[in-house]
Amino acid sequence: MKKKIVVIGSSNIDLIMKMDHLPEKGETVTDAVFMQVYGGKGANQAVAASRAGGKVTFVNCVGEDAYTPQMLRNFMNDGIDTRFVFQEKNMPSGHALIMIGNEGENIISVAPGANNLLLPGKIEKASRIFDDAALIVMQFEIPEETIKYVIDLANKKNIPVMWNVAPARVFDFSYIPKVNILVLNEVEAGFLAEIPVENETDAEKAAQRLVSRGVEKVIITLGSQGAFVLTQNEKVSVPAFKVNAVDTTAAGDTFCGALAVAITEGKNLKESLQFASAAAAISVTRMGAQPSAPNRREIEEFLKNNKQ
Repeated sequence: MKKKIVVIGSSNIDLIMKMDHLPEKGETVTDAVFMQVYGGKGANQAVAASRAGGKVTFVNCVGEDAYTPQMLRNFMNDGIDTRFVFQEKNMPSGHALIMIGNEGENIISVAPGANNLLLPGKIEKASRIFDDAALIVMQFEIPEETIKYVIDLANKKNIPVMWNVAPARVFDFSYIPKVNILVLNEVEAGFLAEIPVENETDAEKAAQRLVSRGVEKVIITLGSQGAFVLTQNEKVSVPAFKVNAVDTTAAGDTFCGALAVAITEGKNLKESLQFASAAAAISVTRMGAQPSAPNRREIEEFLKNNKQ
């Protein structure tokens, strides 16, 4: 059985300020603690998947920044195949400015930089990696035309696609039925289903609407309320693990990366959700996007000590 995970998406250099409260409009908050780490939804998911035990290839564009060589070394140190991380001349890498309050809540602004150059031509150059892929994983911090191109190519090669539609933005909804697995939070679920989502009941209605359009599995994360997966035949829910959150940045990305590993390993729906939820729970107890992603041993130990 093929087990290689191909993550196609963004990478960023994260500039983080941790403070006792997030600023109001016009307010300056002083005495923040500064950190520089690496992020971007695609990179976060690739790192999380690799640390969780997956065999991962990452397809991405980076620029010419002082931080870029270290970012690439970090990917390789995590065992990620970086043959198709393309370096763009005279272009900055993606950057994110992140402010984090005392309960882990955050405000984020992203400058895409080289991520916007991850266009279909780059995917064509990397197309041979699709041949032994068990799962394609994407987010929405890369161009829409690339998302469509990948979905069409994966469908042609009969490779399942897991798409985390984050951040939620306008898209050609005719492509939704071509996606095998959608991973969404409440906001993203409501956006795609075109209905208001304010609670778990609403989220389930949104998931039902997406399944009725042809999506095989819709997975919705509900933060402290846990997560569920809906298919045509069943709904499986798991509660959230109780932890003390210090930074929720990339919790959803960690969930997606670990979920991809569970799926490619053949775990059932409940086991997959528990595995992904455990990884995400560990991540929010740590600062930073990629630094917070746990390894396989940590996830298994956490599950052993926190049975649901």
